[in-house]
Amino acid sequence: MPRPTKCRKVCNLPTTQGFAPGNVGENTKAVILTVDEYETIRLIDREGFSQEECSASMQVARTTVQQIYTCARKKLATAIVDGLPIRIEGGNYQVCDGGKQHCRCCGCKKLRLSGHPQEKEQEG
Repeated sequence: MPRPTKCRKVCNLPTTQGFAPGNVGENTKAVILTVDEYETIRLIDREGFSQEECSASMQVARTTVQQIYTCARKKLATAIVDGLPIRIEGGNYQVCDGGKQHCRCCGCKKLRLSGHPQEKEQEG
């Protein structure tokens, strides 16, 4: 029997729930990107985290992050190449409450409230 899926921590929910190419019809089936897949793309590609840093932030194993990231990139490639809309929804995740000491994400509620130096560097 497989082990139960461990809940993945995300710092923020996406501000946009989807994207669509300009020439797509309303009935076109969207590619579904889960919130945890979105978080791996955000942390690794946007924030520049390594897979190891991403795994610490999301509180899962590095191999799990690698699997999530690979799946997310394949979905993004399918959407771009085939001109399909993307919807971000679902997944097995929990939004960070900012209560953990090891949380390093600049979007995290804990760091926004504390005026973390990383955040100040990005503002300036």
